[in-house]
Amino acid sequence: MPLTVLPSRMTSSLDTLPKIGTPATRALNGAGYTTLRQLADVPRADLARLHGMGPRALGILQAALEEHQLSLG
Repeated sequence: MPLTVLPSRMTSSLDTLPKIGTPATRALNGAGYTTLRQLADVPRADLARLHGMGPRALGILQAALEEHQLSLG
């Protein structure tokens, strides 16, 4: 049975980016992404092509989006 994340237990905000490391944050900012909300439905492959964005950062972003019932494209 899947676990449901209650709003009071959410650790990420849609109005900021989670801590994913400086290179990945710089890559997202350089591409114009400054909030988690902006990443909803962006294709994972597009983000993976950004210099500085690795599998660990992508996993953190996906997990943070899933807390809000969202996901990468």
